Amino acid sequence: MSMAPRLPAPRLLTALITAGLACAASAQQDVRLPDLGSSANALISPQEAQDYGASMLRQMRALDMVVDDPLLDDYINDLGYRLVASSEKPKDHFAFFVVKDAEINAFAAPGGYIAVNAGLMTITRDESELASVVAHEIGHITQNHLQRAFEDSKKDAPLMALVLLGAIAAGASSKSGDAPMAVLAGGQGLIAQKSINFTRKDEIEADRVGIQTLAKAGFDPNAMAGFFQRMQDVMSAGAGGEDVPALLQTHPVTTMRISDAKSRAGALAAAQKLRPAATVMDKLQWEKSTAPIAFVKDPTSLFQPSAPGHLGSYALMRERVRVLAGDATKLASYYGANLQTRPDFDTPANRYGYALALIRSGRGAAAVEQLQPLLQTHSESLILQLALADARLQAGQRAAALAAYAGLNTQSPRNRAVALAYAKALTAGGDQQQARLAADLLRPLLDNASEPEIYSTYARASDKAGDSVRAGEAFADASYYSGRPYDAMEQLKRLLKRDDLDYYARVRIQARITELTPLVLELHKRKIKTEDSPGDGSAQ
Repeated sequence: MSMAPRLPAPRLLTALITAGLACAASAQQDVRLPDLGSSANALISPQEAQDYGASMLRQMRALDMVVDDPLLDDYINDLGYRLVASSEKPKDHFAFFVVKDAEINAFAAPGGYIAVNAGLMTITRDESELASVVAHEIGHITQNHLQRAFEDSKKDAPLMALVLLGAIAAGASSKSGDAPMAVLAGGQGLIAQKSINFTRKDEIEADRVGIQTLAKAGFDPNAMAGFFQRMQDVMSAGAGGEDVPALLQTHPVTTMRISDAKSRAGALAAAQKLRPAATVMDKLQWEKSTAPIAFVKDPTSLFQPSAPGHLGSYALMRERVRVLAGDATKLASYYGANLQTRPDFDTPANRYGYALALIRSGRGAAAVEQLQPLLQTHSESLILQLALADARLQAGQRAAALAAYAGLNTQSPRNRAVALAYAKALTAGGDQQQARLAADLLRPLLDNASEPEIYSTYARASDKAGDSVRAGEAFADASYYSGRPYDAMEQLKRLLKRDDLDYYARVRIQARITELTPLVLELHKRKIKTEDSPGDGSAQ
């Protein structure tokens, strides 16, 4: 297997993680690596692995490598957890996110963090193809392949230490983008060789359990083999080098893998045909066997097929990620030209992508014209309704947009995408009362959020509503989740010096400082630099 001759900085992390191995220790001379033990099972606890994965995600956000969008987040996590529920370890921690990279790739990281590149989502033809790759990555986690790789590489440097203490730190503190490449100096050969070993040992196993998970979750088990075949065709056409997708460099496809995947898929498809087509469990049986589901009177209704003509989320989300991860102006031209010249291109999903590109390039009125006909046919689609509200707001039709947001919020209370869009609209052009409403909309979402935009939007709303203390706390959290822990700590310390804090605010702020202190001290101890690191290297 050959490595790409030079990866841009944002793609370095993906290449390292998917390789699943460590660089030479000499490339990390200024970093003291933790002793993670000699047994793969004892290398790291589940909580430590989760902490590593969460820290990785924060650093990727600091490098602007993550597509943080509530609609996409909900979609990829819904897809991921549908697969996890049918996996061998349905109770383990998993988190799914989208990487802002056009490379066709995906990777699994410590703690069950699974990343899907924007390029992978846009190249898939249907949801089962996308699910097949995610199921494969889930297989790497459930079969403990990362732990095996850490055990194999313990004499060099564990993957988590490399990711957190090397490449990401270098990227976060570099203005030129060349520093991360220095981390690889002298180590690319080692990574390439070991990634081949990892591939030979674990890829077939991840395929096997992935296909089984895919079928159990109700997806087409043939999708994995079909996607492999398409990727092999791409590899043959590319003839190696930079033309080969990153997915094929880190997950080499062979004729044997395709054949094995087809064989397993055939057996699973035959087994699926023997299953009852309708819901197996009736309402009474369900109530006796499972915990109640809030607001759902008849849980068996959740398994009913979609109504004819229903527009699914997959096709819309594929175009959404294309636009959010790309150049909106160029994409508007791409959609517009193809819609004019290619009748087969004129689909609801492509019309939606065109509308998004128009909104993001400042042409909201044109986007409204694209979306209104779509909603006449697909009036039930919350995604399209939300896009129309966004288009109206961008076009200067604020009253109509606010009315639409309010209706969607009533229809889907506590929906993150709706609440965030509504709160932004209320805050941007509203008075103190509207800002207070915006803060009230977002406050319930903070209990279980790690997306910086939710905190920063809540902070702006709270500040405009007159609650500068809550605003300060939220701005600090936004900094922390954006991979800026030192900034977060300094903001909290400044807040604590205010004379107007009541007892409850003081306790909240002190508790947050206590929570962040070990992290900041550990970063300082290991000399890990982030973009917001103090200039003198201190961490008071």
